[in-house]
Order: sequence, then C-alpha cells, then structure tokens
Amino acid sequence: MSAPNMPAFLPGLELSRRFYTEAVRPLLEEAAPDIPHSAARIGSGSEVLGFDTARSTDHEWGPRLQLFLRPGDVPRHAGRIRHVLAEHLPKTVHGFPTNFAPTGEPGDIRVMRTTDGPVHHRVEVTHVTSWFTATLGFDPNAPITPADWLAAPTQLLAEVTAGAVFHDGLRSLAPARTALSWYPHDLWLHVLACQWRRISQEEAFVGRCGEVGDELGSAIVTARIARDLIRLCLLMDRRYPPYDKWLGSAFARTTTGHHLTPVLTAALAATDWHTREQHLAKAYETIACLHNTLGLTDRVDPSTRPYFNRPFRVLKAERFAEALTARISDPAIKGLPVVGAVDQFVDSTEVLGRPEVARAAAENMTKPRPQHR
Repeated sequence: MSAPNMPAFLPGLELSRRFYTEAVRPLLEEAAPDIPHSAARIGSGSEVLGFDTARSTDHEWGPRLQLFLRPGDVPRHAGRIRHVLAEHLPKTVHGFPTNFAPTGEPGDIRVMRTTDGPVHHRVEVTHVTSWFTATLGFDPNAPITPADWLAAPTQLLAEVTAGAVFHDGLRSLAPARTALSWYPHDLWLHVLACQWRRISQEEAFVGRCGEVGDELGSAIVTARIARDLIRLCLLMDRRYPPYDKWLGSAFARTTTGHHLTPVLTAALAATDWHTREQHLAKAYETIACLHNTLGLTDRVDPSTRPYFNRPFRVLKAERFAEALTARISDPAIKGLPVVGAVDQFVDSTEVLGRPEVARAAAENMTKPRPQHR
C-alpha cells in the first residue's frame, strides 16, 4: 500500500517536525498571521512512541500533525486553514507525499499517494480541550479525578504524553501533557498493587498445570505471567505500558529490560514446567529486588518459596500488593477495588480503543456494591 519510489526511511516524528516547520507554518504565517496556535504530533501511530520502521509507511504514516487553535477560533478559521493547506501545501516533503489516499480497507485507512490536485492532508485542526476529551474522555487542563486516571488505558496515556510538540503558542498543550505525565503518587501505588495482585492469582498455575501433564496450559499461564511482569516493570519504571504490539520493545527500554528479556524468553521457550518455573523464579526475585530499591514500602522479602505445602515455586506476590496498599494515604484510593486501571482488567481492543466504553467499564468496576444481609 505504500507510495511508489519511496525515499529512504526517515523516522515519522522527524518527518512531521520538518513538515510543520518547512511547509505548514509558513502557510499559517501568511494566511493566518494573527491566529495563535500550537502544533504537535501526538496520539495514535507507531512513530509517536518511536517504534516506527520502514514497514510503518504502508498505512496511516507520513507527514501528519495536530494543529490546535483557541476554541473560539476553530469554528471561525479551521475550515479556511484546512482549505489553504489543501491548495498550497507542497505535494511532497523530503520526498514523502503530503497527500493521503484511501485504500478501500475498512476503517478509512489511508496511505501516502502523490496527487496533481488539492492535497488530502493529515493536518488535524482542533482545539486542546476537544482533542483530549475525544481521545481520553476528559480534559487534562481541568482537575483530573481518580476515575479519570483509572478509565484511561495506558496505551492512550502513552500516546498523548509521547510524540513531540513543535510549537505551543497557546501555552495550553504543554501543561496538559505535563499533567498527564504520570499518575499521582497514591494512584501509582494502587496501580502497582493491582498489577502484583494479578501475578499472585496465577503464579502457582505454571506448576499445577504441568503436574497434571498439561504443558500447553502451563505454557499459556507462563506467557500471561510474563506479560504481567513486563507491564509491572514498565509501571515501576514510570512508563505507561503500550499495547501488546510494542510491549516487548518498550520493555527493552526499562531499567531491567536488558537483564530480564533473556530470562523471560527462556521461560517462554521452555518445554517443561520445571524449567519454566526456574526462569520465572529468577524473574520474580529480580523484580522483587527492584521493588525494594524504589523505597515505596518497607522491604519485602524478595525470595521465592513453596506455594503452601505444594511443590510449586512462587513469590507470593500478594505480599507486595499488600505492602503497597498499606502506604496509600488517600482513603478514597485505599478503598478502591483491587482491579486498577481499565486495561488491568479489560483486554478488548473494542473497549480500550473507545474512551466512552472504557470509561463505562471502569466506572462499573469502581461503583459501590450493595451490601447483602
């Protein structure tokens, strides 16, 4: 689907920066010199997280950006700005087409294609509040509630805080991104506790499945635990875990990624449950030690141990969840159900990709439950 005669790959974030500086901004200065704006490349796209490669150019990749105006300027000037850009943008920037054509694929997927007519560009003209509310379900320049935080999938939080701001003439885009840069402390403790709790719920099953001859089941549980451990390490490193396509790539950038990647790879490659358990035990103890170095709780013994009187080696990860919960001072957060952010208990793209649906799911999980007599 990529455009023919494509030039040598240029990281998309840098391409968008040049597109703004060399093509978009000069047109704005000429056509709308008195209208303040901010410009950025944030939101969806592998280039925003810095994971794009030449493969990424085959769809929804190219010279793209968001152009933010004041709320009152959007209805007055957005249409004219879009028209000026369509008529006067260069057909290419650094050899990459600025025109995006439909591919016929579901979801209005578009790809760079040269054109002789007006440019169907990917400059989104909007305002900060509207864009963030549509993307996350709330305005980060207003007070952010615990419910707002927990209803926001970490993939989306990563997308809106990564990327780059090219110009912030409105002086509202940078504060919004700063407000979202990481969870408030007590919420961070809560999310970490919930991630440890997920691990505690399945760590004994690696051996239990294997003991009854179900090596496939044991392998599946190992993969689930490895995923949860990777997400835990990202959260401990104060990084929003992306969705699964980029989870391993993001993990490689964490404090322990280079050390634990071969350990978790060995656990996943193992063909018997005893070997899986050995590698997972090493990973458990490494991450437990990392927890202790963060100083978020009193020291928790990082050694693995038998699962009660059964011959399975586990960490008993609930000990870390309990230690973290004990350090939460905000009663409203301390009393939350131990499920965490929405993508810690929901794994459907159809939910996590739609802010209004993710918000409804999160609110349903945190509403008070009726007391049974």
